[in-house]
Amino acid sequence: MQFDPAEIGPSAVYKLLTGTIIPRPIGWISSVDANGIANLAPFSFFNAVSEDPPHVMFSTVRPGGQNKDTLANVLATGEFVVNLVTEETVEAMNASSANFPSDVSEFDALGIASLPSTLVSVPRVAASPVHLECRLVHHYPIGNHETGGATVVIGEVLRFHLHDAILKESFHIDLDQYRPVARLAGSNYAKLGEVFSLKRPTL
Repeated sequence: MQFDPAEIGPSAVYKLLTGTIIPRPIGWISSVDANGIANLAPFSFFNAVSEDPPHVMFSTVRPGGQNKDTLANVLATGEFVVNLVTEETVEAMNASSANFPSDVSEFDALGIASLPSTLVSVPRVAASPVHLECRLVHHYPIGNHETGGATVVIGEVLRFHLHDAILKESFHIDLDQYRPVARLAGSNYAKLGEVFSLKRPTL
């Protein structure tokens, strides 16, 4: 079977994208507005895009042509923090996806403990074992930016914070301690499950 995205509509396209491009890492992104109010929201259109220098990306929709709080904050301050989601923090992450008013901090409303960052003014999620302090580098509109569409945000990682328990020798990560959670479709999430290795061939 094959489908033309223009014919099946946005809802079906979203189901195909989120149901087939799996599992996806979750960028639990904290930001602050011009008044210093902290925002916290999860994004499953998120990933790493380069390592030298290190950059990450996330994408956010613009319902009704309006910027969501995270995008508005990042564009205003040029800063954000990516907090990686684990089995321990997945419930709090899900709770933070509720549509809180712009003047309400998810940290405060949900009782999520925070830590100050080193190089940016944005707080980090204390319970997350991985934080990436980021500086906005690029943002790109996709689709009709007046009526909706989305915005892709690229940030340079200025500082890595990793909990001692998940870090092994030579910067390898202990997956048994890390226990990351990935996004699937609908209300579904996934744990790592079985891990196997394949060495890259040489010619």
